[in-house]
Parts: sequence; C-alpha cells; structure tokens
Amino acid sequence: MNLHRTSEPLLRAVFKQQSADFCVDEELGFECTGEGEHIWVLIRKTGINTQEAAQRLARAAGIPIKNVYWSGLKDKHGVCRQWLSLHMPGREIPPALISAESEALVIEAVKRNVRKLSRGSHRANHFSIRLRNLQLASASCTMAEAITALENNLQRVQQQGVPNYFGEQRFGFDNIAKAQAWFAREYRPRNTTERGLLLSAARSAIFNSVLTERVRTDSWNRYLDGDVMNLNGSASVFVPGQCDEVLLQRISEGDIHATGPMWGRGDMRTSALCRELEERVAGHLNELATGLIAHNVDASRRSLRLPVQALHYRFLMNMVPPQDMNNSADGPDLELSFALPSGAYATAVLHDLIEYTSP
Repeated sequence: MNLHRTSEPLLRAVFKQQSADFCVDEELGFECTGEGEHIWVLIRKTGINTQEAAQRLARAAGIPIKNVYWSGLKDKHGVCRQWLSLHMPGREIPPALISAESEALVIEAVKRNVRKLSRGSHRANHFSIRLRNLQLASASCTMAEAITALENNLQRVQQQGVPNYFGEQRFGFDNIAKAQAWFAREYRPRNTTERGLLLSAARSAIFNSVLTERVRTDSWNRYLDGDVMNLNGSASVFVPGQCDEVLLQRISEGDIHATGPMWGRGDMRTSALCRELEERVAGHLNELATGLIAHNVDASRRSLRLPVQALHYRFLMNMVPPQDMNNSADGPDLELSFALPSGAYATAVLHDLIEYTSP
C-alpha cells in the first residue's frame, strides 16, 4: 500500500540493522497491587516476538498459554521491555520461572496484581531508534541541505504530530491476501489467533487508505465537514455540534483530532464530505469492507493524527568529514527517541521523515 506523506523525504537510511537499533520500553502508567492471583513479569526480549516469550514463560510456570496475557505485541526485531501476566490462582511465584531466561529473554521484575493484563492497557511506549548510513534519496540537493530539511521536519513533527498510520507489521507477509481469500470462502483461518490477525489487517487497510486520502488532500489534521472528533489521550469520540473558532482552536492546539473508520457493522457517525470520502475509499476495498460486516465486526473510530512526545535526536557522523558526506558510502547515523501512546506505531513517525529499508 502506497501511503501518502506530508512531505517527500530527501534522505534514506537502514533501519534495524542490529537488534539494538530498535528499542522499546513499555510504560504501564500504573502500579501493581502487590497481591492477587495474577503474576506480572517484566521481561526484556531480543530476537523473539511476544507470543514466543509468552510460550516460554508458560512452559516454565507449568500453565497453559491461554493463561498468559499481554497489553501489546512487541516487535521480534529489536530489544523490547514489556509486561506479561500469568494467571496462577492459589499458587506462589514458581522458582522454575527463571528457567525461561536466556540470551533472548531476561526477567527483570516479578510482581503480583489483582487483575490480568488486557490489550491496550498500558499508557505508552518509549522508543530509541538508530537509523544507519543516511544517504541522499535523490540528487536534488546536497547532504547538508537534506539534513537541514530533516531537522525542520523533526521540529514540525514535535509540534504537529504525524499521520497515525498502522505500521507494516500489522499486515504480516500476506494477511490482506488471506483476509480476501477468507471473505471469499477460499481460505479458512487456522485458529482464533489468525482469525483476529486477518480481521485486524482488513480494518487497518481501510483505515490507512482513508488516512492516505486525507493526507493527500491536506485534511488529516484539519476539520472536514461531517468529521467525528477524538479527545486527545483517550478513546472518547464525539460529533461536534458545529465547526466554530473554538473547535478549530482545539484542533490547532492538539486537544482534539479528526478520526478515521475502523470499518465494521453499525453507524460510522460521519456525515457530509467526511462520510462521502470514507465510503468512496471503502468502495475500492469492498471485499474487505463487506467481509468485516459479514463477520460481525463492530465499527469504531481511530484518531487520524498521532502526537509525538519527548522527541529528541542527534546525528552521529561516523568519522566522515562534512565536506565528504555527499560522496561517502558510509553516511551519518540518526538517533531518535520519542514516546507514543498505546496502539501507535513508531514506523508511522519514521515514514513521515525518511525513506528506510530493513536488512
């Protein structure tokens, strides 16, 4: 899917060349109670996905995998710290839990809590990213000019946020094709986990397509007649009574954001130009839109704009003299750190800044 950008990047780089180039630290936003039948485990994982980490903890604790819960799936290719909870009523913390540890999985803390972890329950994710070997994406400017433009874009992102695209990891290798085949009764998901992944991919594809149209028409961070708005930092959405100066000021300040459709059955709540745009885009993905409704997925809304908090950056020159950067095969690196709310993707930030490839 070709996602529209707010501006075309002048630089390209290598992403995730090493595991340490992509670090994620999950912030719960609350404290465990210290008692209860759920054992919460803070892990640091490298080179394995969240489901594999959960399986290792389940084996070590002697419980079925269905009794292990997490708030969000974390990338396999990186160093990620996150919490998982194990439902173990009436049992002490098993000493054998330590047997789950390896180079790929380290247990950093174990606590008790009265409740299990639920999807999307953590407050934020903190990212530390290294983009290696910056190179010019075109010959239209010098490296110095491209770096200046990138710094200007970084300032813009810090102030205005980025389009809230779902990242490529949401779609796997062929989840959209499998969803289309499933909806056409030519494929059957292997289990409930795959079923959920295919439904999520289908909804995300429609949302990204609507958002890319809003970016193309420069209305992703503005009010479009008939919009449904989201209150920043919450799942709350509302239909404004009218578009007035107060509403426009709240949008400008980042207090509220326009939303896009998470397609499904039920009223999307939009009207006028917004409804027309969403129905037109969904019409181009009709097999996905009708399939979601047929499988009883309920409609909801998602913010089109993603605020980026605590954004910091620095360039590492890799011993290349500035006068030689234009001709160097080993360009400077860029280190980024920022925080995003639960459910957002770091690649949405990178996509708006730079072209990147992964080994």
